[in-house]
Amino acid sequence: MIRIYTAPSCASCRKVKAWLKEHQIPYVEKNIFSTLLREAELRELLERSENGTDDIISKRSKIIKENKVDIDEMSVNELIHFIQENPSILKRPIIIDERRFQVGYNAEEIRAFIPRELRRLQECDNSDFCPQFTDIKKEYYKDKTKECPEGCE
Repeated sequence: MIRIYTAPSCASCRKVKAWLKEHQIPYVEKNIFSTLLREAELRELLERSENGTDDIISKRSKIIKENKVDIDEMSVNELIHFIQENPSILKRPIIIDERRFQVGYNAEEIRAFIPRELRRLQECDNSDFCPQFTDIKKEYYKDKTKECPEGCE
């Protein structure tokens, strides 16, 4: 399941949620200001980010600048507690699932969150020439919460 870490005033967060809804991809939203971020969640975010703290922490944030905080000098546990106390230092949105991790909204990169079978189907211009996807389409849309596009049934 996709999790997105958001903030209410974040335009990129709204874009991500709209994109996921448009593509009928289920997700769980975690507002970083109204939900306590658990230690295990933050540890996972830190582990999954390719460039360490640079990927998920805004070093230009007011809290870091005003208090002259040196993130690089903190232990992992200190950093996790600092984030819990100051969630505004997190870049957002953060989109994560079992295999993928993305920070911010990027129209091209977010396509990686479309299930592989549907990405292949979207690349096929004419389903008559892609009969191997007929069953995939039916299976994906059998859940009544998803609307089957024309030619699916």
